[in-house]
Amino acid sequence: MSRPETLAPLFRSLHTVKGVGDKLAALLTRYFGAPEGQEAIILDVLMHMPSGVVDRRRQVGIAEAHLQQVVTLRLHIDRHQPPPRGKPHVPHRVFAHDQSGDINLVFFRAQGGWVEKALPVGEERYVSGKIDVFNGEKQITHPDYIVEPDKFATLPLVEPVYPLTSGLSSRALAKLVRHAVDALPDLPEWIDAETMASRKWPTFADAMRMVHLPEQPGDAELWSPARQRLAYDEYLAGQLTLQIVRATMVTARGIARRFDGSATRKVNSLLPFALTEGQKHALNDILGDLSAPERMSRLLQGDVGSGKTVVALMAMAAMTESGAQSALMAPTELLASQHFRTIKPLCDAAGITCALLTGKMPAGERRAILAGLADGSIATAVGTHALFQSDIQFKDLGLIVVDEQHRFGVHQRLALTDKGRHTDLLVMTATPIPRTLVLTHFGDMEVSVLHEKPAGRQPIDSAVLSINDYDRVITRLQARLAEGAQAYWVCPLVEESETLQVVNAEDRFAELQKTFGDSVALVHGRMSAAAKQAVMDRFKANEIKLLVATTVIEVGVDVPNATIMIIEHAERFGLAQLHQLRGRVGRGSQRSACLLLYKEPLSETAKARLETIKSTEDGFVIAEKDLELRGQGDLLGTRQSGMPGYRLAVPDVHRHLLEFAHDDAKALFARNPGLTGEDGENIRILLYLFRKHLAIPLIRAG
Repeated sequence: MSRPETLAPLFRSLHTVKGVGDKLAALLTRYFGAPEGQEAIILDVLMHMPSGVVDRRRQVGIAEAHLQQVVTLRLHIDRHQPPPRGKPHVPHRVFAHDQSGDINLVFFRAQGGWVEKALPVGEERYVSGKIDVFNGEKQITHPDYIVEPDKFATLPLVEPVYPLTSGLSSRALAKLVRHAVDALPDLPEWIDAETMASRKWPTFADAMRMVHLPEQPGDAELWSPARQRLAYDEYLAGQLTLQIVRATMVTARGIARRFDGSATRKVNSLLPFALTEGQKHALNDILGDLSAPERMSRLLQGDVGSGKTVVALMAMAAMTESGAQSALMAPTELLASQHFRTIKPLCDAAGITCALLTGKMPAGERRAILAGLADGSIATAVGTHALFQSDIQFKDLGLIVVDEQHRFGVHQRLALTDKGRHTDLLVMTATPIPRTLVLTHFGDMEVSVLHEKPAGRQPIDSAVLSINDYDRVITRLQARLAEGAQAYWVCPLVEESETLQVVNAEDRFAELQKTFGDSVALVHGRMSAAAKQAVMDRFKANEIKLLVATTVIEVGVDVPNATIMIIEHAERFGLAQLHQLRGRVGRGSQRSACLLLYKEPLSETAKARLETIKSTEDGFVIAEKDLELRGQGDLLGTRQSGMPGYRLAVPDVHRHLLEFAHDDAKALFARNPGLTGEDGENIRILLYLFRKHLAIPLIRAG
């Protein structure tokens, strides 16, 4: 379907607007982040929300104009005092008065006589700006507006303020905004009348007018009806897109699997511990999905060490009962081989064939595994995304388990399930994702959460210390290692950087070697997978006492004897990352400790971060706090991965609308999955306005 005709005026290039030349057009295209090879359009200006409002409605006499207030004064111009020749740093002063008092208007570097023209002696002018005081006299430096009395109507008494970029003046942007608002066509309503009435929301076009050309300062506030309506529209477009993607993945093309419980019982009996209530519950959800005719699309969230892998293994065991294959995919080879080592002994004992496929294996071995996957003799495969290269054929791939999902977006989810015609998808993440983000990024998935930790896990003592206490830390560490403990020492970077005064892993390693000799080793991201693995194996075998590492150990490294985690430059890590790193200890039966070393001075945000980590081990509390401190884009590392960034909705203020939008999108899509008829047309307009039209071709007819 092509774009609705009514929207044409909004999709015109800004280049076509009078007064926008090549240079400004190029600047705007960069500023609005237009897609590769396209120019910025009128719609971009509309979607560019003001960050605040200047209220110039205070029209008082000079006597009542107070310090730091923005006022609009009607002044009589008395005289000019230009700077003496050759002293350009002295300002040009204009003396003026009204019935209540006197004021100076101050202009720096005002060449070319324009001030004299704008403020002719003996005439009256309206002047608007912020009041300050110099040498006991009131003044306005560089007034925002100077207008003649008969042109008073052109002075915007309520003026939105926009984020700008260098080279773009607020005047130029204000002109574009006016143009964009004028270009708004009459649009049909996509929100039902009942909702509109109960929330007292304006139409889309009126909401845009109120935000960009407000009559009252309240019109453009974040919690005003206009902004709420627009935030809801943006959320609704995003949630509808996820519903469409979900429909594409989950339509009844799945297979209702049948299980006899033989393999799952076997695996369960081999586990050294009983499943927690949470694990049982998640497993029931998953088995329920697998036995239904729709394809499963489920997110399994659990904090570090909550036992997600076991749940996945049970699901894969169930798959083998139904005669189909499973694949477990991890983000790195290190993690893939670790998962493999965890599940292989259990699979062997339960009679389930299991193979590891990595990019670096010998050709002969790889050929044998490929043959086994193609003829079905291998039931479960573990690997990295190499599992999904085009030359790999499965006989009947029934279940894909993806670990650390947030590294892949919706498109990869669609591509993955194409490997198997009826494949169910289970996604696991150890990043506790707050409800808000689950809806925005995984609204197309059902969610199971593991809240409790497996029995026997010890709490972790966390402390925050300045790096100035280095010597104390070393003495304490020597004593603990002598008692048989093992420790991690994490640094943010590998080699030194010119710009950051940060101790890097290689320097720290050299420094620690002086004290600990051969019992310390280094592992970082630029080593080959084999070299990394060799060091990790020696650490696991307790041949190494202290492991210096960059964040490569962030996910999935499991050494129960390691009970001490020291994070240097903790102020440089995000909350989610600190939480992940801390989760590497406390995996055995010993009490564990995590020490956060920081370098002064600390910013307020860094202080709040370290305080949060010290005070709680609950990943969900930490994630909510992270969302507050950093904003949602960074939380999943999604600035780069094209996750939905919002332009109109501000999560902190509009979070409640996301739940509404989610429920409304679900109901709407259930009612009209083909988006047909007049309602469907209106919704398509909404999707085009928010550039979600790429989802439209996915809509199944009826």
